[in-house]
Amino acid sequence: MKLTLPELRRDTPLVMVTAYDYPSAQQAERAGMDLILVGDSLGNVVLGYDSTAPVTLSDVIHHTRAVRRGAPETFLIADLPFGTYHTGLHDAMRAAIKILQETGADAVKLEGASPEVLEVIRVLTRNGIPVMAHVGLTPQTEVSLGGRKVQGRDEVGAQRIVQAALDVEAAGAFAVVLEVIPARLARLITEKLDIPTIGIGAGPYCDGQVLVYHDVLGVYDGEKKIAKRYAELGRLATQALSEYADEVRTKAFPTRENSFIIKDEVLDKLY
Repeated sequence: MKLTLPELRRDTPLVMVTAYDYPSAQQAERAGMDLILVGDSLGNVVLGYDSTAPVTLSDVIHHTRAVRRGAPETFLIADLPFGTYHTGLHDAMRAAIKILQETGADAVKLEGASPEVLEVIRVLTRNGIPVMAHVGLTPQTEVSLGGRKVQGRDEVGAQRIVQAALDVEAAGAFAVVLEVIPARLARLITEKLDIPTIGIGAGPYCDGQVLVYHDVLGVYDGEKKIAKRYAELGRLATQALSEYADEVRTKAFPTRENSFIIKDEVLDKLY
């Protein structure tokens, strides 16, 4: 059964994974994920971009629809892509409503804790749209953070992230992703907040964890530091495709077992 927002506050760690299409969503639901995120990481792992910035609202809607069909009974969150909530409250509300109405998602996620973003969280939540926040390393704006590196290692940076987490909670977020920050800093934040913290590269002390589907399954040579590979499906897929190619070139495939027949008397009439 799909979790409700109050049920997210529990002692058992929450498990979240990304999914981007029907089969990955089916697998995630069958595996018992608590939460599925259609992250704008689809820009990197599905669409082949160098960053998440090129991902559009239409991209997110397209993929979230497929994920909802594959996982109808799992709490589903969709990322608001870069640019959809940075140009004013009207645009942010319009984008969030469009996602929920057209995909069946249960909530949206956005990054950062600037005054403008905090106001977006307030307005969305006041209007009944659940918001998951995201602080620490924020991929949509990682260039301004100096690249993909650990955040909050010095006193100023650590205090900034603690305050950001407190601010998004006060603004109304129902949970917050903590990305690529020191483990003990994540522990401190988790102790200070009443809402769940979901870690990715933030150590073991968060209320839950999230990983990218492609990293968990080893679909290709992706993230290795913050993720654990539980399979090497990319290697298996390459091997299988190579065997297929070899069998076609040597005419070992298809065989009679892969072919259909026609009666001789029917075929004879065609000559």
